[in-house]
Amino acid sequence: MLQSSLHSGRRGVRSAMPLVTAALALCLTGCAADAAPEDARLPMPSPVTENAAFADWLTAFRADAMKAGISGETFDRSLAGVRIDRDVIEANEAQPEFTKPVWEYLEGALSDTRVAKGRALLAENKALLDRIEARYGVDRHVLVAIWGLESNYGSFQGTMSVVRSLATLGFEGRRTEYGRTQLIAALEIIQHGDVAPKEMTGSWAGAMGQTQFIPTTYNAHAVDFDGDGRRDIWKSHADALASAAHYLDQSGWKTGAVWGHEVKLPKDFDYSQADMSIRKSVAEWVKTGVARIDGRSFPGGEMDEKASVFLPSGHRGPAFLVMENFRTVLAYNASTSYSLAVNLLADRFKGRGEIAGAWPRGDRPLGRHERHELQRLLTAKGHDTGGVDGIIGYNTRKAVRAYQASIGLPADGYPTHELLQRLKKN
Repeated sequence: MLQSSLHSGRRGVRSAMPLVTAALALCLTGCAADAAPEDARLPMPSPVTENAAFADWLTAFRADAMKAGISGETFDRSLAGVRIDRDVIEANEAQPEFTKPVWEYLEGALSDTRVAKGRALLAENKALLDRIEARYGVDRHVLVAIWGLESNYGSFQGTMSVVRSLATLGFEGRRTEYGRTQLIAALEIIQHGDVAPKEMTGSWAGAMGQTQFIPTTYNAHAVDFDGDGRRDIWKSHADALASAAHYLDQSGWKTGAVWGHEVKLPKDFDYSQADMSIRKSVAEWVKTGVARIDGRSFPGGEMDEKASVFLPSGHRGPAFLVMENFRTVLAYNASTSYSLAVNLLADRFKGRGEIAGAWPRGDRPLGRHERHELQRLLTAKGHDTGGVDGIIGYNTRKAVRAYQASIGLPADGYPTHELLQRLKKN
């Protein structure tokens, strides 16, 4: 669940300093007795780094970590022998040329195997989920859906050293500030005693455990629900699921509310209104002709709920009216496709969640270079995309809408190959 992408240059390069203290030597022999003074240094028994620049960075970062409240013993024990991970650097710098269209992503997320496994785990963990639901008010089906999508119900949590990954990110690449911030947070977790450094494993970007929390999210929202004195999102189903529930609860989850409905839009619908930034009450949308796809009326209790029209594949694909709980899942992962998958998977557990609308399967997502080209061409025509970065965000979608409207197309903000070709010709 990587939510942040901060950028800064490499900083703090000073002379190398050994990172093992007398206290570390005791810890390595299993005799963690009286800690030695923090400035008492012993020569390293083996090289700490694969190059001098990384050693210098560690030296400088150690001082910053100690200013943030990390003890020298914790730092040295956690980073003993750490080396740059080239796999992390490559993953960090990689920008996939193509991404899956939303329907292919959903097909994987909502597979029969994943649905069946989730239903079995809902039954198996009923007592636990009863307690979590009673404490936090978050729908158990959503929790199990997140569990399934984040780690395949705990079976794949990532095997990389979180400390090594974050140290690598903090040292080099386009996420140095993110790496530094998350590394200090990871050291706080270790210092608190929740997990040993060698057991703190996860993804290349530092997402950890069954719920794939990054360290700052862990520190803010992880809970000890099984009462063993540790917040263990790696091995404890109770801690992992309750931590996810606590996160959603703190992010604004509305107990008993639905996430949304698949809808049918009127023929004269103004597609510029299909924007997540536009919120109207369900009653207001109904007045414009928006109706549930199954023909049923919206429940009376939902009519005052604020909602947005969401078109994951433009005006030619399925349409949804999404409410606050859909947005709450976005706090967990900022991808609208992810929130849609979580909520549909939760519905599948209940025997619902089938999509009636047809996907525009002839469309393929724009590649990275095509997205750059789209932004350059839109900007040249006076439609500000907020820069040329290959990311189809709010500003780019706004620019796409403006261009679509200028040439008489439905202004849904959805970029297609056809639209790109129009831009090239005009």
